[in-house]
Amino acid sequence: MAQIHVIGGTGENLDIPAVRKIGLSDLTDALGRGLDDFAAMPSHAIFLCLIYPIVGFFLAGLTLGYNVLPLFFPLAAGFALIGPVAAVGLYELSRRRELGLDAHWSHVFDVLRSPSLGAIVALGCVLMGLFLAWLACAQMIYQSLFGVMPPSSLGGFISDVFTTPAGHSLMLWGNLVGFLFAVCVLAISAVSFPLLIDRDVGAAAAVTTSVRVVMENPITMAAWGLIVVALLVIGSVPAFVGLAAVMPVLGHATWHLYRKAVV
Repeated sequence: MAQIHVIGGTGENLDIPAVRKIGLSDLTDALGRGLDDFAAMPSHAIFLCLIYPIVGFFLAGLTLGYNVLPLFFPLAAGFALIGPVAAVGLYELSRRRELGLDAHWSHVFDVLRSPSLGAIVALGCVLMGLFLAWLACAQMIYQSLFGVMPPSSLGGFISDVFTTPAGHSLMLWGNLVGFLFAVCVLAISAVSFPLLIDRDVGAAAAVTTSVRVVMENPITMAAWGLIVVALLVIGSVPAFVGLAAVMPVLGHATWHLYRKAVV
């Protein structure tokens, strides 16, 4: 029965919410509301705790001989794949603020008492699986072009990537495969996690609704995906520190985008 509830929610039949047409102006409005939520409920410290273990793993690898240097870009890009589940607590804060309830940062843990927790965990595992699959693909692409030996130095690695045919192929195929992963994650998670925070509809209905939002608004959601990637890249440049602000803003903005896109 628990598995059925995770997939189908509380209803006997799959309850798929209706979706709306949205435009580019809705994206800017959602971002503005997300920034306003972050200003009212700053949560950057939480994201520093999430981000810097990954950064520490990368730096530790560098000290062991640059053996994870080829994964720098995949790790940075991977924040776009795991961001939706990392922001689950922010959706709850935006929901509470919208209702005029107390929105102290400690309420991010209210998600643990959500009737949709099982579905949220299940979808989170799917995104984590996609993230790990992306890292594995990135590693295989690198090794197919440069071999299994790690780069000898940071300067040599950068030179190989930008000045050799193998490096150009690495950028081409790496970005193409990464794009496919990003499209998949955008389709299944654009509004699914906020929907599960808002209603106990089950994982199947949440993913189906998210896919329908993307299909109903392909240009708008493609623009949203580009905005997310651009902001994550900007936040990643200064040693990932900017992500501590970028990810909360995007998380809150995603809640408001869900409100606009789902009836």
